[in-house]
Amino acid sequence: MTLDDLQRQLGHRFADASLLRQALTHRSHGQPNNERLEFLGDSVLNCVVAAMLYRHFGRIDEGDLSRLRANLVKQQSLYEIAQRLGLSQHLLLGEGELKSGGFRRPSILGDTLEAIVGAVFLDAGFEAAQSVIVALYEPVLRTVDPKTLGKDAKTLLQEYLQGKKLPLPVYAVVATHGAAHSQVFEVECSIPKLKIQVLGSGASRRAAEQAAARGALDAAQALVPATGRRTRARAERTEAAERGARGARAAGAPAGAGKPEGATEPHSGAHGDDAGRDEASGLGPLPASLEESRPARAA
Repeated sequence: MTLDDLQRQLGHRFADASLLRQALTHRSHGQPNNERLEFLGDSVLNCVVAAMLYRHFGRIDEGDLSRLRANLVKQQSLYEIAQRLGLSQHLLLGEGELKSGGFRRPSILGDTLEAIVGAVFLDAGFEAAQSVIVALYEPVLRTVDPKTLGKDAKTLLQEYLQGKKLPLPVYAVVATHGAAHSQVFEVECSIPKLKIQVLGSGASRRAAEQAAARGALDAAQALVPATGRRTRARAERTEAAERGARGARAAGAPAGAGKPEGATEPHSGAHGDDAGRDEASGLGPLPASLEESRPARAA
């Protein structure tokens, strides 16, 4: 892929081609390199991404907007966009970086993308840089879940359980392996109410807790929705039965039909005014079972 192809992908053709070359030049290759352009591009990128989030997510507060922006401009996100553009094919690296695979390094590719933004800004101004950034980030924004992006597994698990009114998980270190300088921790995450116990391992206690929380969240999500579906099914059956009862009354079913021998008609009096309100609302009277459970009001 040529530099012309890269400029087509960016949607910007440089009036000063030397700016693009500088943006692609790592410090290991010599001077001028892209470090100062990276500094400039970082600021422009943060500004434009913040504006995009502000317009795209109109109901999200400042704290969540900051969390989203931080995750969209972090090294991994920049690296993924740089990979999409094929920047590794255009990097100018020193011999040492070439031998060590610098063209694949996320930090180098992410920094280069920021430098390109800075170069576009110097070449044609803020609006040109904004157009490039918007084109690069629009596909990303379409897949963003503002509720989860940037939250770690422990936070997501805690929020999920709180939303279901379930007790919080319990974490416990169950084992450690290896020498002191390269230990592996095993942590159990348990949710007693759901009878879930999941093990996670990692190079630190925190990493192991996150791994265990991720597994526990998957297990909890697999269990709880099934309960929710059963509850909804019961509610739907009850609602259907009540609709059928109202339909039978509207069709003129004989008074007292289907009642046990000796049963009496509901009388007006304590609830007479309530029945009038029911009829006026167009909803019809309450089913007998619900009418009888309605508390009487004092005279």
